[in-house]
Amino acid sequence: MKKIIFMGTPFYATCILKALIENNNFELLALFTQPDKAVGRKQILTPSHTKLFLSQNYPNIPIFTPFSLKDENIIERIREFQPDFIVVAAYGKILPKAILDIAPCVNLHASLLPKYRGASPIQSAILNNDEKSGVCSMLMQEGLDAGDILESVECDIKDKNSTEVFELLAHLAAKLILSTLLNFDKITPKRQDPDLVTFCTKIKKEDGLVNLENARELYQKYLAFMPWPGVFLQSGLKFLELELVDEFKQNAKMGEILKLEKESFLLSCKQGILRVKKLQESGKKILDGRTYLNGKRLKNEDCLC
Repeated sequence: MKKIIFMGTPFYATCILKALIENNNFELLALFTQPDKAVGRKQILTPSHTKLFLSQNYPNIPIFTPFSLKDENIIERIREFQPDFIVVAAYGKILPKAILDIAPCVNLHASLLPKYRGASPIQSAILNNDEKSGVCSMLMQEGLDAGDILESVECDIKDKNSTEVFELLAHLAAKLILSTLLNFDKITPKRQDPDLVTFCTKIKKEDGLVNLENARELYQKYLAFMPWPGVFLQSGLKFLELELVDEFKQNAKMGEILKLEKESFLLSCKQGILRVKKLQESGKKILDGRTYLNGKRLKNEDCLC
């Protein structure tokens, strides 16, 4: 039985953690995850998804929430566990060399490396309208997602939103980690091609700000930034449910209401047309598109903004 230390934080990591715990070939020694964070307007201190799952279902397994992995006490504690593997999935911290040297560290990265090294590979793939994405198991080394690839699995992400892709890749990663660890000694690591490397950065609130220039670009942001930070106009008006109707049509007026529908409306971008199904003004309740227009006394050929 292989002894595992797991490092991960969100739902994506929980799927992988669960698969390891439920497999009789592995023993989970400990979970390392991000410290509890204040969430929402009331700033309620909330544990990570992995911590909540483990504490509720396997309370005897120790959980660590260090603010830094460079702490000598933390490094020594990991050494004392004598793990066969350290498995990392969306942990949110860089592992120092002192930890990388303790045992093989295997990361489950949610892209087809070397594309999209960094913090937002799923959102970046959607923003770029990629039809394919996937998960790689990677032998970690110093540097951002720069390690050799062990195994990978590909899937279709066309027209899927960020929430859907996260869930899809989480379940693929859960299967992949079992394959990688069980066959570790038989796998020949593959070096990443440095000429194909691309990077992605952490998503910020302001990334959700959109204009009505290009319907396809706005729609991809809508898919990528669901549920957070969402997409919104300079006025603060949020688009909560959209469909891409046409991505090529050139329109004379940007932001023109083209057609009223039962619960939605068609909206012109400079290039392309969107169907607006649900939206929300800042501080107000969510409305379907037609109800919103009725409340604003807007009709065909009027401008939304």
